[in-house]
Amino acid sequence: MPPRPGGTLTDPATGREYYCLFWEGITDAEYDFSTGFCVAGEDTAAFLEDALDRLGLTEREADEFIIYWLPKLEGNPYNLLSFQTEAYTSSAVLTIDPAPDTLIRVFLAWKGLDAPVEVEPQKLTAPERAGFTAVEWGGAEVVQ
Repeated sequence: MPPRPGGTLTDPATGREYYCLFWEGITDAEYDFSTGFCVAGEDTAAFLEDALDRLGLTEREADEFIIYWLPKLEGNPYNLLSFQTEAYTSSAVLTIDPAPDTLIRVFLAWKGLDAPVEVEPQKLTAPERAGFTAVEWGGAEVVQ
């Protein structure tokens, strides 16, 4: 589906317009929790609002991320959260044609915890949005 100005996608077969695509899969990616954040379940929404802003998501994009993931996170006493974009992008190759000027991929790996743990804070940065920007977000619970 070719993207259109304003961020919509139009299915050429049906003419139906979409504002996003959804996909899910299984991966054997290994996630590194040596940096990240330990956040109380009740503080997760506020944490995600700040973190997703620092990663370059718009308010709408962050809202959609939070609407999807918050119910899975806020019921835990604590969560170990780590944005794993590098590990994720190497295991989930993405091809967009035409290629975007800016690509933002946000992937949150997390573990529910009963008690807090110490973890080195992760540095969060965002690319500068310029021109045609594509955004992909997702996540996975890591159970051990």
